Order: sequence, then C-alpha cells, then structure tokens
Amino acid sequence: MQGSANLNLMIKAARKAGRSLVKDFREVENLQVSSKGAGDFVSRADIAAEKIIHDELMAARPTYGWVGEESAPVEGKDPTRRWIVDPLDGTTNFLHGLPHWAVSIALEHKGEIVAGVIFDAAKDELYWAEKGAGAWMNDQRLRVSGRRSMIECIFATGVPFGGRGTLPATLQDLARLMPACAGVRRWGSAALDLAYVAAGRYDGYWERGLNSWDIAAGLLLVREAGGLVGPIREGQDILEKGAVLVANDQIFAPFAKIIRDE
Repeated sequence: MQGSANLNLMIKAARKAGRSLVKDFREVENLQVSSKGAGDFVSRADIAAEKIIHDELMAARPTYGWVGEESAPVEGKDPTRRWIVDPLDGTTNFLHGLPHWAVSIALEHKGEIVAGVIFDAAKDELYWAEKGAGAWMNDQRLRVSGRRSMIECIFATGVPFGGRGTLPATLQDLARLMPACAGVRRWGSAALDLAYVAAGRYDGYWERGLNSWDIAAGLLLVREAGGLVGPIREGQDILEKGAVLVANDQIFAPFAKIIRDE
C-alpha cells in the first residue's frame, strides 16, 4: 500500500480504534437485557474510540484542526488543514449487535477533502482514498458499478427516525424511486453506504440531515472510484447542508432527476 504519511497515519488510527470497538462489540450482547446499560456502554465505547483517534492524529499533527462527533471542534494553528472524524458511524447497529458500522476519518485541506479512510472493523474491510490516487478496499482497486439502466440498479438511503423533519421528503423520494429501480437498502451507516457505492455494490445513494463527519471520507471514495457526487438541492454545500446524492456516471442524471423531483 503506497500512501502519503498522512494517509498511513489515518489508517493506523482507524485500525487501532477499530480493534477497540470490536472488543466492545463482543460485549454488547451481554448488555441487551438492560437497554440503558447497553446504551451507556456504547456511548463510552464511542467516546473511547474517538480519544484513540484524536491521540494518534494530534500527537503526529498537533497544528491541524479537528472536528469530531463526540468532542468540541478545535481550530488548529494550521488553518488550512483539519481532521473530520466519526469514531463510530452506525451506532444504532452497534447497540443492537448488528455487525455493520465503521470508523470514518477524513483530512480536509483548504476546504477540500484530500484523504479518507473508512474501516469496517467487523468485516475487516479497510476503504481508503487520496485525491488523484484512486479508491481502494484493502489492496483491491475500487470502481463504481457500470450499470446503465435504472431498473437494474440498487440504491441506498437512510430513512429518518424518531420524528426527524426530513422523513416526509424521504418518503416522497421512495415513492418516486421504487417503481423505477431494482430496490432500496437502508443499512444504517452513511459512511458504509458511500463506500459500497465506491465498490460498485450499490449503484447510488442519497440522504438528508447528515453531519460532515458522516460523509467526508466517503465522498472522496466515491469520486476517486469514478462516481459523481452532488447536493440534493443544486448549489448547496454538501458538507455544510448534509444532503447528498451520489451515483455512477451512467445513472447519476436520471437518479438525480427523480430525487430532486425535476
């Protein structure tokens, strides 16, 4: 694996946090009898994983900024670079003993994501990308799918829960999309949804109401695997607004037309 010093640092941090989370994941089943106990345990696991990543990255690059799900943002002495970290994307899956969750780490330079790592520790699948160097899973080069017909395509999304305001729009999306495609999956991890598009497992993905740490690394993976990335509402900043639409280059236009209800 030939990567930059920063990428190798990110991979080391992701693997270290992943090992910690796998250990905790094995304990979750024993805590299912007490939902509060399990929830508290997973919160502690999440925070511990972020501390591992923070300590690894900031020890090596103390001048970089930091944005993480479980901690306050830090403005670095180097204003051009910052880490964007989700230590456990797919927390609800983790809490329920479902082995579909990931560590996500991205490096932003001058407002652009230049390196990304997503580690699916439960399946030992490490996805990584650097700007201009392609996207990879372990030692395998990734390419988005080559499907050209919407009716053959499988898409992924997140269906909002707990009374979130984006639910009506998502249900309307599904009503328009389902008759036109081969299926929609909702697996509960935005980072892995994007990684799966990069790997050609899904043909496209869209979702609203996301945070920058959910998607930063995955967006670069999709781009470097030959996919197209855009906001759901044209002209919006994806990381700022948290509404994203990605697909292979063959079906991006018809897919976007359905989701944007044009």
